[in-house]
Amino acid sequence: MDHRERWGDPEEALRMAMGGHQAQMWTALPGLVVSFDASSMTAVIQPAIGGVQTDQSGERQATTLPLLADVPVVFPRGGGCTLTFPVTAGDECLVVFSSRPIDSWWQSGGVQRPADARMHSLADGFALVGPMSKAKAISAVSTSKVQLRTDDGLAVIEIDPASHAMAFTAPGGMTINAPTLVINAALSQGAAMGGGSSASSLIGPLTVTNDVTAAGKSVSTHHHTEHDGPSTSGPI
Repeated sequence: MDHRERWGDPEEALRMAMGGHQAQMWTALPGLVVSFDASSMTAVIQPAIGGVQTDQSGERQATTLPLLADVPVVFPRGGGCTLTFPVTAGDECLVVFSSRPIDSWWQSGGVQRPADARMHSLADGFALVGPMSKAKAISAVSTSKVQLRTDDGLAVIEIDPASHAMAFTAPGGMTINAPTLVINAALSQGAAMGGGSSASSLIGPLTVTNDVTAAGKSVSTHHHTEHDGPSTSGPI
């Protein structure tokens, strides 16, 4: 039946009108990052679900939604701290659309008046990078510990809420840049990753307040015999 023949039915006409109105309201869509601008903290996003258009005969045709430009990227943030991570082309995301225009707020922050009367527009999205399709889901996710990890699971910072222990796994090495480093803990040295030697070296000067024991001998109390005479030295 041609849709024009159904307009005589008030209920059907109302249903079609509401459907047409809802079709113009955008709430959230999965998307793919096309590019990311780290200076402006915005991305170009390709909506990952297409749209549908109805022609004059009532036929519905699938369409690809246009690229979304200058979409603000959301990183976890608060209290003067921000968790950032590299965003690259092909990353999956969820684009959430504001119910009112974000232009003025995006430029100035604070509380702003809407720039115009548009609502739920494709022009007012925020990109939350992280949602995963089954095709790109990561594996071996811990079900008992908090992890900050690479997708391949090789580099991991881990917190155990049960034991309150932390673990770091860094096959690429670890660098600490700080003017001072204070460690309030007993130190022990285990085997190196890969089962190789775990020998350590330090570039001095190194000041030790208490004693140092090397190969079972105390540095501050040991004695040794002079090689060119019978004398025996005392402790330092």
